[in-house]
Amino acid sequence: MAKHKAPTQRQLKAGELIRRALAEIITKEHLRDPDLKGVSVTISEVRVSPDLKHAIVYAAPLGGGDTPKVVAALGRCSSFLRGRLGHEMEMKSTPRLKFVEDTSFETASEMQALLNQPKVKQDLG
Repeated sequence: MAKHKAPTQRQLKAGELIRRALAEIITKEHLRDPDLKGVSVTISEVRVSPDLKHAIVYAAPLGGGDTPKVVAALGRCSSFLRGRLGHEMEMKSTPRLKFVEDTSFETASEMQALLNQPKVKQDLG
């Protein structure tokens, strides 16, 4: 059974810097993929590998939408985004980007719906 170590401060800092830079790049750049036209994207988290060579980017369309389609489009733009990221940040090497669906908003909505059920409210009260 493999143990998953908590991310180091270095990984957390790199992930947050990459998240901010990517959010800015996606906002400012004209991405040519038709599935990204007119779509605002939110980058909620970036998890970086211990060697900082790979990054998992959690993304979703802002305000809902076709998340799998948007994430797939970001995946197709990953080489371009990685190149822009390399120009924006001072890192020894720019990590490879893997875009995945951010489901945290859906999970939070489901939790809120559960907590609002009359039986649960009664138990909590």
